[in-house]
Amino acid sequence: MGHLNPNLLAVAKKNEYNGVMRNFLSESARRLEPSSFLNFFGLADGDKQLISLGVGEPDFKTPKKVRRAALKLIKRGNTQYTGCRGLLELRQLVSRYLFERFAVDYPAENTVITIGASEAVDLALRAICDAGDEILLPEPYYVSYAPAVALAGGVPVPVRCDRENGFIPTAENIQKAITKKTKAIILSYPNNPTGAVISREGLEEIASVVNQNDLLVISDEIYAELNYTGKHNSIAALPQMKERTIYIGGFSKSFAMTGWRVGYICCPDYIDKAVVEIHTHTIICAPRMGQAAAIEALKDGFAGGFAFIGEMRRDYAERGRVLAEGLNALGLTCTQPQGAFYVFANVESTGLDGDAFAERLIKEAKVAVVPGSAFGGAGRNYVRCSYAASMQNIKAALERIAEFMKGIS
Repeated sequence: MGHLNPNLLAVAKKNEYNGVMRNFLSESARRLEPSSFLNFFGLADGDKQLISLGVGEPDFKTPKKVRRAALKLIKRGNTQYTGCRGLLELRQLVSRYLFERFAVDYPAENTVITIGASEAVDLALRAICDAGDEILLPEPYYVSYAPAVALAGGVPVPVRCDRENGFIPTAENIQKAITKKTKAIILSYPNNPTGAVISREGLEEIASVVNQNDLLVISDEIYAELNYTGKHNSIAALPQMKERTIYIGGFSKSFAMTGWRVGYICCPDYIDKAVVEIHTHTIICAPRMGQAAAIEALKDGFAGGFAFIGEMRRDYAERGRVLAEGLNALGLTCTQPQGAFYVFANVESTGLDGDAFAERLIKEAKVAVVPGSAFGGAGRNYVRCSYAASMQNIKAALERIAEFMKGIS
C-alpha cells in the first residue's frame, strides 16, 4: 500500500489532538504516496520563461469539425444526460473503430463511455479488486496506476522491466511476481513513460503466462494510434484473450482531445455489468457534448482514412528522433521511442538522480521534465521528457540542457 503520506498525516494529527474531531481520513487515503508528479510542477507554476517537456498533452488542436459538433449541440440546448453507457451511436462507432484498426472485437453492448481513460482504469480496478488482491504493474508505470489499485483495495506489485530489454516485461519476470493473491496485470503499450512498444510475439508470451495462471489483463491502450513501429498489436486481439482482457481506450491522445475527457472501457460479459453499475452510481454518464465531439471525430476519421492521426504520428516521430538524439549526444542515455510521445532518459552520468536533476533543471535552466521516480522505483535515475511540444521548443530545451550540464558539479 505504500508509506503514509506525511501531508495527510499532518492534517490527521491536527484533528486527532485538537480535542474536537477524530481522524476521519480512511487508511487507504492516508497511505497514498505524495505525488512528486504534481508537486514538482508547482516549482515553476506561472513561469513564462519555462519550456515544458513535462506534460503529456498534444500541442495539436482538436479538429474544427469536432469542435463544431459540440458547439452545434450546445446551441440547440441539447445538453441533457445520455444513457449511462453513453450514446449508442458513439459506442457503435467505437466498436467498429477498434475492430477495423486493431482487430479488437467488443460489441457496443459491452462498451461504456467514460470520463477519459482514467475513469476507465478506476472502474476496471473497482470491479475486480477484493481487499488484498495483487495487481501486477510492469515498472516503470503510469503515475496513477498504483494509487488506483490501492484505492480499490488491491495491492500494487511492481514487475521490474530492464532497460536492456527495452523496458518490456518478460514472461519470466511476470511469472516470478505471481502469487496466490495475484488477480490481474495492467499493460499499457505504447508506454508512458518509456515510449516502449510490445511486439505480437511478446504479447503472446505474456498471454501464455496469463492463461496458465488464470489471470486477467487490464490493457490501457490510450496511445495505440501513436505507434511508430507499424501496426499496433493488442493483447485483446489474441486467441482466447478477449474473455481475459478489459480494454481501455480514449480520444485524448490520438484525436488531440485531452480536455474533452472522453474515454471508453470494453469488457467481457461477466465484468461488464459490474462496470456499468459502478459507473452509473458514481458518474451517471459522460457529458453529452464530449460524446458528440467524439462521434464526429470517428466519423471524420473513417471518411478521411484517419489522415489527421497519420499527420500527427509522423510529426511526433520526427520530434522524438530529434529529442532522443539530442539527449544521447549530451550523455543522457535513452532509447529511440517506439510509441507515445515520451523519451525516458538516464541521468546517472551527471552524478544526480532523476529527482535532483529535474529540480535543478527547472530552477537553473527553466526546463521542466518529470522525475522518473514518479513512475516507480525503477525510474529513480531517469527523467521523462515529453515531445508533445513544438520542434522549436524541443531544440531550445536541448540547448538549455546542454548549458545546464556544463555547470553541474
